[in-house]
Amino acid sequence: MGLNSILLVFLGGGIGSVLRFLLSKIFPFQANAFPWATLLSNIIASVLLALVVAQLKDVPKWVTIYPLIVVGICGGLSTFSTFSYENFQLLQQGQLALFWFNVLISFGLGLLAFWFLARH
Repeated sequence: MGLNSILLVFLGGGIGSVLRFLLSKIFPFQANAFPWATLLSNIIASVLLALVVAQLKDVPKWVTIYPLIVVGICGGLSTFSTFSYENFQLLQQGQLALFWFNVLISFGLGLLAFWFLARH
């Protein structure tokens, strides 16, 4: 692990975090509403990661951009902590249908992205 890798993670994390922030401003979480920004953040990160893995896994230079895209951008964009918090809020508000829809669609679409994009 060198300084270049650390800088790439730092840069990618900033890009991913800003994208997540912008999505949260476009689709703010409100009581009794579906958390669209978190879903979109996690699905976009999953699709990006699946595309990158599928397209670059056989490229020798892949390891040089891995810290930027996989750890940085995808890590900064996806957010399990917010996913957990919003699901907790939905449960506290008695929104069981929205809770289960969010859990199933988030995991389902994330796995589907990998199955479809990264398979051989």
